[in-house]
Amino acid sequence: MSYADFTRQVIEEFRANGGRVGGPFEAADLVLLTTTGARSGRPHTVPLGVVHDGERLLVVGSAGGAPRHPAWYHNVLAHPGVTVEHGDEVFAAHAEPAEGADRDRLFALVVSVAPGYADYQRSTTRTLPVVVLRRVTPP
Repeated sequence: MSYADFTRQVIEEFRANGGRVGGPFEAADLVLLTTTGARSGRPHTVPLGVVHDGERLLVVGSAGGAPRHPAWYHNVLAHPGVTVEHGDEVFAAHAEPAEGADRDRLFALVVSVAPGYADYQRSTTRTLPVVVLRRVTPP
């Protein structure tokens, strides 16, 4: 099964089960993040692990510890307006990468909840970005 097929299956299962997914993600808190392609301008949806920081949601551009940032991260740099699906809820959000000491503090918070991200960080020379998702309140 290709990565695209696997991702598509996770997205379908997430939407069919109110944000719950089985298999390797059974106990994980996930969101579906829909970004606008940096080059294509088309919507792209990816499932991501999420950590709560008060009202904010944190996602990490780990790409499983790969040497390059994931495509969704480049998309949010170009187009920070995103759509978030969390459980049964769908809402607009603003995605902003954390920087400096704030990034380090938030990454430590993420690792305290989901220690696997520390393994991903150790397996690459790049600094894994932490992206803060803030709900956009409709007017």
